[in-house]
Amino acid sequence: MTEHTPPTTGDDAAAQDGSPRHGFETPEGLRTLLIRLHEAGPGAWRSDREAAELMRYTAERYRRLARKYALDEWEIASAAFEVMLAPSTRNAGNPWAVVTRAMKITCGVEVRAAGMLVSPSKVRHTARIVGFHDAIRFAERENLADYHPAFAVNPTTDNEEDFDGSERARVAAVLSEIVGLFASAGWDAVLVTDCIEHVAYRLGDLTSRPNAVEVLRRDRAIPELLGVPSTSWAALLRIVLGHPAPKHAGTATGDGVLLRLLSGEPLDSLRCDTGLLAAIWAANPDKQAEP
Repeated sequence: MTEHTPPTTGDDAAAQDGSPRHGFETPEGLRTLLIRLHEAGPGAWRSDREAAELMRYTAERYRRLARKYALDEWEIASAAFEVMLAPSTRNAGNPWAVVTRAMKITCGVEVRAAGMLVSPSKVRHTARIVGFHDAIRFAERENLADYHPAFAVNPTTDNEEDFDGSERARVAAVLSEIVGLFASAGWDAVLVTDCIEHVAYRLGDLTSRPNAVEVLRRDRAIPELLGVPSTSWAALLRIVLGHPAPKHAGTATGDGVLLRLLSGEPLDSLRCDTGLLAAIWAANPDKQAEP
């Protein structure tokens, strides 16, 4: 993030005694300036000296708020500029109150979006994120074997004390291999990583692989937040967790790539599975977007 140097002025004494240094520091003064800039037409903000002073003052005014949310004060000033352009702001009884309220909302949105790994616009306009928590990487979860039978350790053949080491590393390696498999078929690596990590995270809440496919497929909020078409999301679930239809039971299609890899099937075998690669390629969101 770009660092900005706050303006230095000789008006500190005026600021300390409470008297405004500029006319726009009052609600009436800000309204007057916003109306004048609006009537001046396009380009007025770039060439107007008082407008430049306003933005420096805005960065200073909201510096404490920005630091509270670990944001740059000039990032907040930029958001405030967008609010000041709105007719509702310059026509408000107290324009500064409108800007301040908008900045508090903006700060909350930025922090929420960063935690959920989505764009601020999706946090601001998607009501269905209410109740969602910040994203958690699958590797950050403890007792990963408790979340789904596919991650469980067989107590007759495995030492339970070794799970935190070798088994956790094995599961992480398998999930990474799945990401690589999709990426090799044209999927965006970052996007498929987010998708696979969410699937791995949700497996702990679901009773079986067929149930996981159905529950995750019906959750329309997740593909929207991840920016994945619903058809691509449904196909990814079937490929990773297996096709739930009874006719595919016991087949590679029914098992899914996650179980196949966890069962010991080598990755090279999956890479030679032309049907699997074709399904992954066809599910690519870029292909879904094509007319």
